[in-house]
Amino acid sequence: MSTGSETLQSSKNNPLQPFLNTSFFSRVSPHLELIAALFSGFLILVTWLLGDRLSDTLWVVLHLIAFVVGGYAKAKEGIQETIANKELNVEMLMIFAAIGSAAIGYWTEGAILIFIFALSGALETYTMNKSNKEISALMNLQPEQALLISNGKEKIVPVSELEVGDIISVRAGERIPADGTIMKGTTAVDESAITGESIPVSKINSEDVYAGTVALDGSISVNITKPANETLFQKIIQMVQSAQEEKSPSQLFIERFEGTYVKVVLAAVAVMMFLPTVLFNWTLSESIYRAMILLVVASPCALVASIMPATLSAISNSAKHGVLFKGGVHAENLSHMKAIAFDKTGTLTNGTPEVTDLYISPNTDEEDVLLHTGAIEKESTHPLAEAITARSGKLDLSKVNVQHVKTLSGNGITAVVNDEAWKIGKAGFVGETEANAFQNGIAEKLAAEGKTIVFVKRNNHIIALYALKDTIRTEAKEAIKTLRKHGIHTIMLTGDNEITAKAIAAEAGIDDYIAKCLPEEKVDHVKALRGKYGNVGMVGDGINDAPALATANIGIAMGKGTDAALETADVVLMKNDLPKITNAIHLSERMNRIVKQNVIFSMSVILLLIGSNFLQILDLPLGVFGHEGSTILVILNGLRLLK
Repeated sequence: MSTGSETLQSSKNNPLQPFLNTSFFSRVSPHLELIAALFSGFLILVTWLLGDRLSDTLWVVLHLIAFVVGGYAKAKEGIQETIANKELNVEMLMIFAAIGSAAIGYWTEGAILIFIFALSGALETYTMNKSNKEISALMNLQPEQALLISNGKEKIVPVSELEVGDIISVRAGERIPADGTIMKGTTAVDESAITGESIPVSKINSEDVYAGTVALDGSISVNITKPANETLFQKIIQMVQSAQEEKSPSQLFIERFEGTYVKVVLAAVAVMMFLPTVLFNWTLSESIYRAMILLVVASPCALVASIMPATLSAISNSAKHGVLFKGGVHAENLSHMKAIAFDKTGTLTNGTPEVTDLYISPNTDEEDVLLHTGAIEKESTHPLAEAITARSGKLDLSKVNVQHVKTLSGNGITAVVNDEAWKIGKAGFVGETEANAFQNGIAEKLAAEGKTIVFVKRNNHIIALYALKDTIRTEAKEAIKTLRKHGIHTIMLTGDNEITAKAIAAEAGIDDYIAKCLPEEKVDHVKALRGKYGNVGMVGDGINDAPALATANIGIAMGKGTDAALETADVVLMKNDLPKITNAIHLSERMNRIVKQNVIFSMSVILLLIGSNFLQILDLPLGVFGHEGSTILVILNGLRLLK
C-alpha cells in the first residue's frame, strides 16, 4: 500500500500546494475517497442481499460498478507509480488479485477485496490530513496583505511585496504580517501561534514582533526586519513540511523491500498455479484458486502501512505540543539516545544575569545603596549593570544627579554623586584587600558558588556587595532529573571557568561538565561522546552551538535561539521548554513500540494466512478479510499516536 509519501514529495515542487492545503480541494478529496469506498461496500451488500432476485447480467454489472468505484483511486495511483518508477507495487498486486478473483468466479470476494483496500486507503489519507493539520492551521493564520506606510501615506500591499526596512502599520486586533521591530506604539501581543503560550506578551518600542501573532490592544508601527519567506512563522511551516517528507530508516527499508517482495510474490503465484498439480495431485482449478488466495494474503499492505501512519501521527502530535521534528528519522532515533550534551547560557540558564545576593555594611541604608548604584549603573549597557539597575526595583532613579561617569572596560564604573566618589566593580578595582575582608570574606564563599561579585565603594569605604549569576531555568532541573531517570547521561559544555561550571552543574543535577570549552572544541567533545555512548544528543541555542548540533546524532535547538541553531538542529523546542525533550522521548518510544507491534503483527498474519492456504484450510473470503483487516488494524494502531 502506498504511504502517501509521493504526494508529499510532489508538493515540494507545486506552487499551488499552500492553496490546496487550505482550500476546498483538501477537504473534499479525502471525503470523496471515503465516500467511494463506502458506496462500493454498499453495492456489494445490496448485491449479496438481493443475489437470488437479480439477473446474472445485473449481478455482474453491480459488481463491476463496485470494482470501478472502489478501486479507481488506488488503481490509478498504482498504474501511475508503476509507469513512473518502472517498479511493481502493492496497488498492482491488489488489482491483479481482484481481477484474478473475478476470473475464477469469485466476484463478491474480489469486490470485497477492493472495498477493504479502498477503505484502508481512505484511512491512510485521513492520517495524512491529520498530520498536515498544523501546517493548514498555521497557513490560515498568515495574513495576505499589509498596511504599508510610504511617504506618510498608507497603502495596502501583498505581504510578499514587503521588503526589509519597510514600515507597516498594525492596528489593534490585527495579525502582524511579517517579522519586525516596533518603531512606534505599544501593545499586548498574542504569540500563541509561535510559542504556544496563551498569556499575551507586552511589547514596547524597539522590541521584536513576529508574523502570525496578534496585536491585541494597541496600534503599532513595525519596521520589517525579514523578508516574508524568511520569517519565524515560515520556518515553522517549512520545518513541519520537511519532517513529513523525510522518511525514517524503517520506512526507507520497507520501501526498498516492497519492490523485491512484489516480484517474489508474483513469481510464487505463477509457480503455485501449476506446480501443486504435479507435486501434490491438486486439480488445476484448485491450484489456480490457491494461487489467487496467495496473491491476496501475501501482499504486504499491512507491512507497508505499519510505519508511515505512525510516524506522521507522532510528528503531528509533537508539533501540536511545541516540539518540531525535522523528519521521521529523528522521531525514530530520539528514544535511542544514550547521552545528551547541553550548552549552558540560554539553554540550561536564562541567559541573563540576576542579582542573587546583596550584602550591605552595618549602619548603611539599603535603599540609599540601591538608589545610587542603580542610577550609576543605568549609565552603562553592560549586562551586569542592567541586572544591578533592575535590582533597584521601582525606586525613582531620576532623583539622583550622576556626574563624571567613566567606564573602565572589564573592571567597573566610576561616578560622582553629590560630591561623593563612587566606584562599582571588581575587587581589584575597588581595593582587593578591603574587598576580600568585607563581611568576613563572604565574597570568596559566593564566588565558589559560581557567582560574579561586584563591590560598591563610596569615597574610601566599601559599603555593599552584589552577587550575580545567570540563573538556571526552573524547568531545566526537572528535565535533567527526568533524563537521568531515563538512563541518559547528561553533560554540560560551557566556556565558563571551572568554578562557575562546577557550581552550575551541581545545581542543575548534571552528571558531568566540561569548562572553558570553545565553540570549535564543543564539536570535538561531541565526537568523543559519540565514540563513547554511540547515540548522542546536543541541546543549544546560539550560533556557536550550530557545529555541535550538526555533529550530534540528534541536534535539539531552543525555539528562541539563533537562526543558525534552528536551521542546523533536527528537533526544535518551540516553547524553550526543556522538559518537552523527555515528552518527545516518550513519544518516540511509543512510536517505535507501535511500529514494532505493527510489523510483527502484519508479518505474523501474512505467514499464518500463507500457511493456512498451503494446507488448504483457508478460503478466499477469509483470506480477504484476514489480509485487509490486518491493514486497517495497523493503520488504526498508528493513529493512536495522535492523542
